[in-house]
Amino acid sequence: MEGSGSPRHQQVTARWDPSEACRPLLEEAPVFYPTFEEFQDTIQYLAKIRPLAEAYGICKIVPPSSWNPPCLLKEKNMWENAEFSTRIQVVDLLQNREPMRKKNKCRKRKRRQQSRMGGAPTRRAMSQDKATDKSDEKFGFQSGSDFTLQDFEKYADRFKFCFFRHDKEDLVDRKECEPSVEDIEGEYWRIIEQPTDEVEVYYGADLETGRFGSGFPKALDADDNSDSDLYLKSGWNLNNFPRLQGSLLRFEKSDISGVLVPWLYVGMCFSSFCWHVEDHHLYSLNYLHLGDPKVWYGVPGSHASAFEDAMKKHLPDLFDENPDLLNELVTQLSPSVLRSEGVPVYRIIQHSGDFILTFPRAYHAGFNCGFNCAEAVNVAPVDWLAHGQNAVELYSEQRRRTSLSHDKLLFSTAGEAVRFFCEPEVDRKDTDKSSSWSWKSMCGKDGLLTMAVMTRLQMEEERLEHLPDDIQFRRMETDFDQQSERECFFCSYDLHLSAAGCNCSPDQFSCLKHYDHLCSCEPESKYVLLRYAMDDLWNLVQALEGTLNESSDWNSTFCHNLLNDSKNKACPTEIDLKIQIGSSECPLEVIDTDECCASYGYGSNSLGIPLKGFPKAENIEEMSPANLSSTTGSTWKNFKHVELLESGSVMHGTHWCSKEAIFPKGFRSRVQFYNVLDPMVTCSYISEILDGGFLGPLFKVTLEEFPDEVFINASPDDCWKMVLQKLNVEIARQRGLGTQGLPQTQLLQKIDGFKMFGFPSPFILQAVEKLDPTRQCTKYWSHKDPTRAMHRNSNFERSLCNESHINNSSPQSTYYSAPARRSLSPELKTIAKDQAHMSLTECKGSEKVLQRLFEKGTLEELKMMNRVL
Repeated sequence: MEGSGSPRHQQVTARWDPSEACRPLLEEAPVFYPTFEEFQDTIQYLAKIRPLAEAYGICKIVPPSSWNPPCLLKEKNMWENAEFSTRIQVVDLLQNREPMRKKNKCRKRKRRQQSRMGGAPTRRAMSQDKATDKSDEKFGFQSGSDFTLQDFEKYADRFKFCFFRHDKEDLVDRKECEPSVEDIEGEYWRIIEQPTDEVEVYYGADLETGRFGSGFPKALDADDNSDSDLYLKSGWNLNNFPRLQGSLLRFEKSDISGVLVPWLYVGMCFSSFCWHVEDHHLYSLNYLHLGDPKVWYGVPGSHASAFEDAMKKHLPDLFDENPDLLNELVTQLSPSVLRSEGVPVYRIIQHSGDFILTFPRAYHAGFNCGFNCAEAVNVAPVDWLAHGQNAVELYSEQRRRTSLSHDKLLFSTAGEAVRFFCEPEVDRKDTDKSSSWSWKSMCGKDGLLTMAVMTRLQMEEERLEHLPDDIQFRRMETDFDQQSERECFFCSYDLHLSAAGCNCSPDQFSCLKHYDHLCSCEPESKYVLLRYAMDDLWNLVQALEGTLNESSDWNSTFCHNLLNDSKNKACPTEIDLKIQIGSSECPLEVIDTDECCASYGYGSNSLGIPLKGFPKAENIEEMSPANLSSTTGSTWKNFKHVELLESGSVMHGTHWCSKEAIFPKGFRSRVQFYNVLDPMVTCSYISEILDGGFLGPLFKVTLEEFPDEVFINASPDDCWKMVLQKLNVEIARQRGLGTQGLPQTQLLQKIDGFKMFGFPSPFILQAVEKLDPTRQCTKYWSHKDPTRAMHRNSNFERSLCNESHINNSSPQSTYYSAPARRSLSPELKTIAKDQAHMSLTECKGSEKVLQRLFEKGTLEELKMMNRVL
């Protein structure tokens, strides 16, 4: 409880001196009056006025006269009973003050326990021990009294009247001495620039509407009348505003206070919001529910750097003490001073019922002319993306933590755009049909969304190229940043897209820029996690541009994982998959999401991209590729993403290479395929190369979960043929027992063993080639030129295999490659295809004999030979 020295009872002795007014002469920011029709689509209207208003940094929007939302703050229970905390603002020190460290050493200005202005808190009159706490160490963060709205209005009105009265006449007729906005503005800047007295006021700032309550109606507060329902669903209701259709913040799963959850501001005369820019350079929208006006000042985002330079020039001691001063919202500088430095500053007055919109990276400030209540929140239209990217790069330079993941918002939005274009129009939700928001305006070759994704990928590629050549790349787990935001330990950069780590510190990661700062361990211990293959991301750009052919082999799992990052979207019922068969690329039929995820390891689905014209499959048999192609005997390629486990070591000899590949001893890879023991599910197979002595390499395939299931042969093709043969036998056996939903055996007549081992994969190819720097495997290198040309022209060096990806149950051992910019040209695809399908026809007689021996050998004989080898 506050004692008799409470500021609510203190006498106000200072007086307004209009002769010393310092009102700045500024150009007014624009004011917009939307029609009723324009007012219906909030985001679309902001896009309409942006070209006219952004150059001012701020603007005012006056709603149509018919728009009068109820103010819940005026309800009796809220007005009289709900208490909020305040902070103390020392107005006369917002610009002219000494650094705190200097002030603590020699306090030139002693603070009186009772302010002449009536705003000093009783906590200032406490003991000396409490007076030297943290609030005295950092300017602008002292706590004030708690108030109800009713009590605060009384206190604010009394303070304002006492300050601006001309003499000691009775306090009955207050309207006669009510100052104008211009009068208050002139006096405010006099206090800021030429202070003669202490002026301390209260400000109820940054009040969480989730706790205190919003001035706008919410679902829990709404009644049954149609008027309440109208404002409850309105896009101008700040509780809805951040996640409107067309705002990227709708993809942010967390309710970030002040960004996605509005804040309330309860002000009194001279209470100030100091110069600042919004977090992540977002847009902000402020609505004044009730009370006296606010005076706003704005600087265009294009002059933000000039503004910062001017602040540092005129307040050097404060910035020397705290380089992040502008992030703390405790410092003012007169607009007149800023204009003298060539910084454009615009002014606008906000009255009750007005909206104030601030644009990305537009510094803004202002003050209140008396008691009022306002509410504010952020939004992120697609045109914000470039500003947001600049913000996170700036934060990285400043080693400042981010509030949200820019990359997550960017790629979730891109995935939503692709889904929108691919989804049949008849299947779109009513909200999508009725909304005037158009994804088309943001996509295309010159679209803002397309350009933002392309810029981010170019940035990522450049950083990847500066990594060591022998760096290990691994797949980032999908839940890497689900529980908490992952950030660079050095600069706090968001790590949603990629991260560098070391085995010595499994919980510490860096961004790609600060890979060298991670630790002092040898390079072999370090690795880089990549969430997406760069090849897939560049295909995403083509999809946004509209240049990606519908028959493209763009990986379906990538689409699924990309869109799965959006946790705020409802889970659809279908997901589109694609496969490639032989020389033709065919879309796989749409299948049931739950069945696909359960059987094929895709994980939970949040959002899919169903393509036009493909019916829903009724069972797993329809997923098989052969019935989608007329090409008989086509190579089956649905489970072709191969993970390199060990590259092995090169053996020199005739049999240890072919025209198509080098076969290193000890090579090991993992791939997903139908389980030969239970064809209804898939499992991991380990492919490896053994030393067969004079016979050369032996190729071995083992079920990872069932190591007793072993297949060994003298060629990779024939080894995987053994797997396929046993799979078909098991399918036939279970079909004879009446099992439904099995793959059809006629669809699995041929398999490419080379690809199942992973030899054509660009990343595996590169890793293996590095094992033979002197080119001792002459048969392979003599036929290498076309392949080298293919890699050089497609930027496939350090690239992921541009093929179907299946999520892996053991991602820790998964290696990922660096980026590839574009897909192969048709000519190079033909070269690659011819080489990839070459069979090992040059096997020697001994190999043929051994092959027949393996085919006829019993399981026990093969196990014994495996132990011998």
